Amino acid sequence: MCLAVPMKLISVQGDNAGVVALDGIEMTVGLMLVEDPQVGDYLLIHAGYAIEKLDMREAEIRLALFASLAATYRAQMGAEVTLIAPLEKRVVGP
Repeated sequence: MCLAVPMKLISVQGDNAGVVALDGIEMTVGLMLVEDPQVGDYLLIHAGYAIEKLDMREAEIRLALFASLAATYRAQMGAEVTLIAPLEKRVVGP
């Protein structure tokens, strides 16, 4: 199953790429699907691309929901879960 994860834009690299961060993980993503991305924006990231801008409150709500789901998974399965795939397993966008 794929998820779209809210991440904060920390730098813009030209018109079509930027670096986003969540929980100490940074990755380069495509920005061509989002109008006028600015450093500090929260973006919904899916498959290496920003697909939507989120206001800070909406990003916080979604991240809290994911944290709650992860806590439930840990409690029921006894295993760790993360929102961002480990570096050796994830595919980075453009």
